[in-house]
Amino acid sequence: MAIELRQQLKLTQQLVMTPQLQMAIRLLQLNRLELAEQIAQELVENPVLEEVSERANPEEAAGERSPFETTNSEKATPVSGEGTEAFQDFDWQQYFESYNIEPSHPRISTPLDDETREFLQNSITRPETLAEHLLWQVRMGDFSDEERKIAAFIIGNLNEDGYLDATDEELCATCQAPVEAVEAVRRKVRLLDPPGAGSRTLEECLLAQLEQAELEGELPWIILTEYADLLEKKNFRQIAKKTRRPVSDVMRAVEFIKSLEPTPSRAFPEAETQYVVPDIYVYKVGEEYVISLNEDGLPKLRVNSYYKQALAGGNGSSGGNGAAKEYIQEKMRSAVWLIKSIHQRQRTIYKVMETILKVQREFFDYGIEYLRPMVLRDVAQAIGMHESTVSRVTSNKYVHTPRGIFALKFFFNSGISTTSGGAVASESVKDKIRQLVGSEPPQSPYTDLQIVELLRRQGIDISRRTVTKYRESMGIDSSSRRKQA
Repeated sequence: MAIELRQQLKLTQQLVMTPQLQMAIRLLQLNRLELAEQIAQELVENPVLEEVSERANPEEAAGERSPFETTNSEKATPVSGEGTEAFQDFDWQQYFESYNIEPSHPRISTPLDDETREFLQNSITRPETLAEHLLWQVRMGDFSDEERKIAAFIIGNLNEDGYLDATDEELCATCQAPVEAVEAVRRKVRLLDPPGAGSRTLEECLLAQLEQAELEGELPWIILTEYADLLEKKNFRQIAKKTRRPVSDVMRAVEFIKSLEPTPSRAFPEAETQYVVPDIYVYKVGEEYVISLNEDGLPKLRVNSYYKQALAGGNGSSGGNGAAKEYIQEKMRSAVWLIKSIHQRQRTIYKVMETILKVQREFFDYGIEYLRPMVLRDVAQAIGMHESTVSRVTSNKYVHTPRGIFALKFFFNSGISTTSGGAVASESVKDKIRQLVGSEPPQSPYTDLQIVELLRRQGIDISRRTVTKYRESMGIDSSSRRKQA
């Protein structure tokens, strides 16, 4: 069979993502803070875009007009070289003097009262980190130069909880010191403030705190070193029997152990607290709910009129003006796409929240017990969009409701069958499990099988495996660990 070349026509369908569609998809999955950062970046990169400043007086806004802006009655001056007529005829000296409001000489500082000075110190200064606090003690403490070097490597390898992540072999290889020297320095670091920093395990951290309190050999020390397994099971009577101490003494020792700090770095936050800023607000006005999008901090965009007039006044000839016109047209298209994509994003978020509000109306009225099962497909069919679009809209976005702040993903739950033939949301079942565990007797907590029976009495048909999965996802220990003697 001979090999030959042929031309063949083939008709196929292919999804092509235009730049406008790519921008719309990218903006759709951003939350409000990320969108504000994206807009700020576009304002820097695209000269055609400008932020609409909110001015109370239109006449005042007209008075602060840029020398290059033109009104509808003025004729635009095309850009054609280094010096244009606008540059030559405009009185720059008078322009800058009119806006030079601040005096050039330094202001005379007034004395601050104690309250103002304390406020400025607390708001300006940065809180001290755990590593800085420990290094300061090492520099001021009884450490040799070699020990300070080893201590610096140990402190530099602490994790966010204050525990040591590096192994002895890694520390010895880095510090070029024997294991005995590294362990000796680590022991001294563990007894600094806060005690326990540099430990490898929780038990070692608690023992360091007991050692600093000079309680070596006392009952709390004996319980942690010899009967940690019984302490984990909360078998206090067995501990009392083995230590030959009264149960009351064992309980006091256990309470003292509970008062110890398991996380040495708790008083030294490494990062500032990040507060959730809702993207949507839901208010109850009378008997109805009103949806409001959070647009605080989002600049209102428009296309700069100067560039529009420059584009309209260009002659389109080849050369410099032709390249400038092409550049302005490209930036103009990008600006228009951005503005349209932002409006489309806001409309889509509103539609999704409106559908959620219709489906979950009983939740907003009565609480989490009335949360209904809902999946992405339900909302997608209601608003006439694809499930992937709804998924992007609900990612990393929060809503402020009369019942608190929730992630939009919170309202999407799988259904658990009921004995009556209906279904209940999984989040509602988790809340019922949380309530059952909170009301159980401490001496005989409910097992997973008992929780299954209690839920079935309430009409929820659920398996033991599902109860175990929900309990572990909520961070609730097993019945043996929850038991108290």
